[in-house]
Amino acid sequence: MAAEEVLQTVDHYKIEIERLTKELTETTHEKIQAAEYGLVVLEEKLTLKQQYDELEAEYDSLKQELEQLKETPFANEALCGQ
Repeated sequence: MAAEEVLQTVDHYKIEIERLTKELTETTHEKIQAAEYGLVVLEEKLTLKQQYDELEAEYDSLKQELEQLKETPFANEALCGQ
């Protein structure tokens, strides 16, 4: 009986090892997918930040140009419709 119990225990451990190996593989795959998704989100964030910075620079430039035009007498008359 002792030999039979040992074989059952060994079989039990083999099954448990297979289950844990499969679970580890799945978990590792999920972590890799999450990391890849995180990289995509980070790249999109960087792209949006760059676009935002460019638009902000353009806005500041146009705002400064408008202020300069307002200071010019001829342009001021044209803007005010006089």
